[in-house]
Amino acid sequence: MAATEPLRVEVAFALPEKQRIITLDVAPGTTPRQAVRLSRIQEQFPELPAETFEAAPLGIFGKALRDPEAHALRAGDRVEIYRPLLIDPKAARRRRAAEG
Repeated sequence: MAATEPLRVEVAFALPEKQRIITLDVAPGTTPRQAVRLSRIQEQFPELPAETFEAAPLGIFGKALRDPEAHALRAGDRVEIYRPLLIDPKAARRRRAAEG
């Protein structure tokens, strides 16, 4: 494959009641953050503020990226947009232990 051919990638985001995966072709050198913008996935979730997508932590196939602005995507990558936790998992475990 020539270096100038587009790469097919996916951008994924999920809420408990709604999930979307958008497939798109991007230029070599595209970063995960750029792919999120290009996917326009935020249009599928008008109930959420734009910041949810603009500054969210990102990962590829479940592995969080330290610097999504510097990582270059590869063909077949699935960029995952992580939403903030509503409750700290440790606090939730303590609460369940205290109740049980």
